[in-house]
Amino acid sequence: MTYSFLRLAAEALRGQTGWTPAWRDPEPKAEYDALVVGGGGHGLATAYYLAREHGITNVAVLEKGWIGSGNAGRNTTIIRSNYLLPGNEAFYEHSMKLWEGLEQDLNYNAMVSQRGVLNLVNSDAARDAAARRGNAMRLHGVDAELLDADGVRAMVPYLDFDNARFPIKGGLLQRRGGTARHDAVVWGFARAADRRGVDIVQNCEVTGIRVSNGRVMGVETTRGFIGAGKVGLAVAGNSSRLAGMAGMRLPIESHVLQAFVSEAIKPLIDCVITFGAGHFYISQSDKGGLVFGGDIDGYNSYAQRGGLPLVEDVMEAFMALLPLAGRLRVLRSWGGIMDMSMDGSPIIDRSPIEGLYLNTGWCYGGFKATPASGWCFAWTMAKDEAHPLNAAMRLDRFASGALIDEKGAGPYPNKH
Repeated sequence: MTYSFLRLAAEALRGQTGWTPAWRDPEPKAEYDALVVGGGGHGLATAYYLAREHGITNVAVLEKGWIGSGNAGRNTTIIRSNYLLPGNEAFYEHSMKLWEGLEQDLNYNAMVSQRGVLNLVNSDAARDAAARRGNAMRLHGVDAELLDADGVRAMVPYLDFDNARFPIKGGLLQRRGGTARHDAVVWGFARAADRRGVDIVQNCEVTGIRVSNGRVMGVETTRGFIGAGKVGLAVAGNSSRLAGMAGMRLPIESHVLQAFVSEAIKPLIDCVITFGAGHFYISQSDKGGLVFGGDIDGYNSYAQRGGLPLVEDVMEAFMALLPLAGRLRVLRSWGGIMDMSMDGSPIIDRSPIEGLYLNTGWCYGGFKATPASGWCFAWTMAKDEAHPLNAAMRLDRFASGALIDEKGAGPYPNKH
């Protein structure tokens, strides 16, 4: 079924009785050419691009819960490509270009809104760093504008510009950045992959990975053994657990990242704003709620809930940036499990086990990378080699010292 205005009109006239499920609910087959473990954005995008770009359609996506029940539905929907280092910049810009054509490609409204991403600067040193980042972006052909305080004030006049601790001195703006509806993205990729023959198997938890003579043979699941010549792991904060089933230890840690949404208010914030003096970001949803978040909780955890110290830290940053926040009610909070790598950058690579592939270490960058992550992971799985866009995202870079340290924080996951 193709979605269109004419189809919407026809269904309105016939009482909405002609719609069919967006994707099938098949029983898993005994064997596939490729398995993708993880039914989030990255896993579904991988399956879709395996089918579309490489003609590999005998593929199954295995999800332990329902589609979108993991990190895909627990993020703050921001998309951007304002990265500094060569190992990341070209990759995230490719993702941005895929975002710009994604809705037409998938025939699905993912609510992509290029409303702009504004990174504030609160000191002279921060302005120098923003200028360096902006220059690096422009050298890679990515849009970037360095604004002074007056430029920021003209764009977002409601901020606290003269805060005694954190005065706003300017900002770095990427107008092509913005937001996308996270669950719509997942549903769109699921539907598009299904239309190309991919089996999406929900409520199918992987309980073991079968390896023989250094080669993956398939996976044990709650619905029986499923064989495959290639298995890709795209399970975010659960990557360490899944890799452990194959006898591997990954250079990542799992941490909780909290996010919040306020009660709905009239339209106020028409872009994405990040607080330069700390890790805080905010945008306004189409429903009117202010969606915001901050740093990860500093302790390791697999729990999808956070701790009160970080709640306090996030609210302090909110108040410092936007004093009117003191009059708003916070409706709810939630947590996602971040797979924090040792240098703050992702891993898309083959594993030491033949036929087993890794997509992990996304830290804060997972959602915005969804299309390019799937595109590059599909390339790596199909061709058994890295694409130039993910060539620097090697697993062995932590042993060789070729890190992609975007924040310059060293090999400490909790500092990224």
